[in-house]
Amino acid sequence: MIEKVEQIVARYNELTHLMSQPEIATDPDRLREYGQEAASLEPLVALHREYREVERALNDARAMLEEDLDDEMEALVREEIRQLEEKLEQLTEAIKVELLPKDPNDEKDVILEIRAGAGGDEAALFAADLARMYTRYAEKQGWKTEVISANETGIGGYKEIIMEIKGRGAYSRLKYESGVHRVQRVPATESSGRIHTSTATVAVLPEMDEVEVEINPEDLRIDVFRSGGHGGQSVNTTDSAVRITHIPTGIVVTSQDERSQLQNRQRAMKVLRARLYELEQRKRQEEISSARRSQVGTGERSEKIRTYNFPQNRVTDHRIGLTLYKLDQVLDGDLDEFIDELATTDQARRLAELEAEEHA
Repeated sequence: MIEKVEQIVARYNELTHLMSQPEIATDPDRLREYGQEAASLEPLVALHREYREVERALNDARAMLEEDLDDEMEALVREEIRQLEEKLEQLTEAIKVELLPKDPNDEKDVILEIRAGAGGDEAALFAADLARMYTRYAEKQGWKTEVISANETGIGGYKEIIMEIKGRGAYSRLKYESGVHRVQRVPATESSGRIHTSTATVAVLPEMDEVEVEINPEDLRIDVFRSGGHGGQSVNTTDSAVRITHIPTGIVVTSQDERSQLQNRQRAMKVLRARLYELEQRKRQEEISSARRSQVGTGERSEKIRTYNFPQNRVTDHRIGLTLYKLDQVLDGDLDEFIDELATTDQARRLAELEAEEHA
């Protein structure tokens, strides 16, 4: 492990040297490229520096035990050694975490898709609850949300809603939300007071640039039509809504919330790129043996991940066994406790895999 860190420190020092050279200092593109790479290595370099300082202090303290010390001094030195060994262990764990491969999509914006599942109108109302929950969470993070398309039921629910969430680290926080969400509550229309169970499916996709996902224009069929509101009511009087069909995969994307056809087309293409990327990632995941798949779950749409129980004011995340009795706060966007625990569990799993590889 330390050998890996030494190589990274050497690369950091090389970058620092390069950025001080006149030919680089006057080239904005290369200076920015090297600067970004150096900045990404800085946390590990700082940990390595601290590790070496603690290691030196520990060696000095151990050497003191070889000297002729009185009982009181020996006790003080042994206590210092214990503290330094503990600190070295903490730094070792921190370095291991910093060495874990970074998800290249973590800093990306998000395409969030919510679809009503089993449960009819109640499932559509639950999909609307989830849309509000994620919107409130995004607001608390200082992120921006925009609806790309929405298929409303007319009673305040959504058969489907697709949103764009823009903000630093949006995907790194929301990627654990993909899967089936289940609600247990008494519907407003239920006169006998029976609890119904409904579901909604959430998909969190990293937003992809054009250069990251190439799409052959000949593979697309693009239809334009007039946007429609509830009960056939016209939203606007021009054919501005856009439906794009990716012929090879059969993926269909619609956008009709923008005023212009061009804007709707741009938004639909964003969603299409995200879905094509996810499709490719899923194929790659299937090639990996099931034993090495993530146990936290960051993309299995069929996986039941969380239950929202209204009578008990309870929310349970089944992947990590965490139950919180504050459903109202969770639905108001208070998701950090779940997301932090999911991220920690995922990190621990990856650390265990890294250590297993090192001992193999």
